[in-house]
Amino acid sequence: MTALQTLLRGSGSASVRAAVVASRVSRPHAASRRCFSVSPRALSSFYPNWEPNGPTVKTEIPGPKSRDIIADLDKVVDTRSLNMLTDYTKSSGNYIADPDGNVLLDVYAQIASIPLGYNNPVLRKAAATDDMISGIINRPAIGNFPPHDWAETLRSGILKAAPKGLNQVFTAMAGSDANETAYKAAFMWRRQRDRGGPDVDFTPEELSSAMENKAPGSAPLSILSFRTGFHGRLFGTLSTTRSKPIHKIDIPAFDWPQATFPQLKYPLDQHAAENAAAEQAALQEVDHLIATHPQPVCAVVVEPVQSEGGDNHASPAFFRGLRELTKQRGVLLIVDEVQTGVGATGRFWAHEHWDLPSPPDMVTFSKKAQAAGYYYADPALRPNKPYRQFNTWMGDPVRALLFRAIVDEVERLDLVRHTAKVGEYLYGRLEELAKRYPGEFQNLRGKGMGTFIAFDNPRRDEFLRKAKTLGLNIGGCGESAVRLRPMLVFEEKHADILVEVMEKIVKSW
Repeated sequence: MTALQTLLRGSGSASVRAAVVASRVSRPHAASRRCFSVSPRALSSFYPNWEPNGPTVKTEIPGPKSRDIIADLDKVVDTRSLNMLTDYTKSSGNYIADPDGNVLLDVYAQIASIPLGYNNPVLRKAAATDDMISGIINRPAIGNFPPHDWAETLRSGILKAAPKGLNQVFTAMAGSDANETAYKAAFMWRRQRDRGGPDVDFTPEELSSAMENKAPGSAPLSILSFRTGFHGRLFGTLSTTRSKPIHKIDIPAFDWPQATFPQLKYPLDQHAAENAAAEQAALQEVDHLIATHPQPVCAVVVEPVQSEGGDNHASPAFFRGLRELTKQRGVLLIVDEVQTGVGATGRFWAHEHWDLPSPPDMVTFSKKAQAAGYYYADPALRPNKPYRQFNTWMGDPVRALLFRAIVDEVERLDLVRHTAKVGEYLYGRLEELAKRYPGEFQNLRGKGMGTFIAFDNPRRDEFLRKAKTLGLNIGGCGESAVRLRPMLVFEEKHADILVEVMEKIVKSW
């Protein structure tokens, strides 16, 4: 494998330093490289003159300009996780550009975090408002000095998008932070309940032992998560992250329980009985762990689709069973919608697919929301004293204003229903590919889940590298999954380009 190939590994974990060395080696064929572009398509249906007709590849990726910039960047920061050097001034709509003039259809979207395309004209307009400028230059410590209109900002944006049954929010900085603070809320809720309510004060022994990191002040409590799940990279969230060893190695962790996430077989309708049995076994394991783990379980955290761990799905019946089980056992249910939230699955929140009899206790969000935090409803999830759930910024008014503009545009353009429709079309096209190339598009999954679609490929990393040479930026997860994470403005014509490129990849082997 060449250094350049190493750089383009789908996981983004390869050595840029090796690529920089390789960039100094003569490339006699670079000047004669053929420019690749797909058949022209119509421009965006949502905004005039916004994005190109299709991708264009002029050089290898990274090209000569990018390699020089990467070499300079590597002098000041670690660039080994670099996937693609980007020129954001040239990126637009569903297309990402680099300094060498390459323009790729982007169905990875900054690890699923771009909702409305690059340089969206409506978001650019929102960014130029006086409110936005004030938030940028007067960033407040929200817990101490909230803006005078903070309640209205939340109600008109973040809370306007709140999941059904949840009417309060704690704002945070990022997905890991959202989950971490949700865990803290769960621990404080549990200990408050054990003491007898919010009016029961801490004992002197609790206060003194907390300063020694010992019980009873530092209570031996736990959060239950699932194998192959991902919830973040901070200390608490990392203890519930089980996707890859590289995320966790060398980092001290809490001794918290993990249950088996149902290992379903695809197509789902051809394995209904065995999948149901796998889900029932998983629920029984959760119940057993809650009942027997030596550190009492305060909450169960689960992703609607295990995204980083391989795009693993479970049925609505499984999640309804999990909701019922947690209520019976008196523990909280935290639904991690950091990657699945804000329309990608054809519902604004993925857990809306489950038809739960009662809402989750907390729903965490970030990525496509651009803001972050967790929603909740139970007043007991507010700590009994101030400063217990607190940090300097506690989120960012700028991001709250941006989420408000995103929510309004999603609503105006009916993008959740649009994504469901395009996802149905895309899934059908991929089913056709899987029939023609069954060894290359294995375990196709995500039917009925908008554009939140994935499949397994036996040469996944090579598949992702080849995609870039054909004008497609796409990502992977788990051991062999290729995951699709397009933006909400992704259309059927983009799906056609995507399928055309993927067929070219597998035909080139």
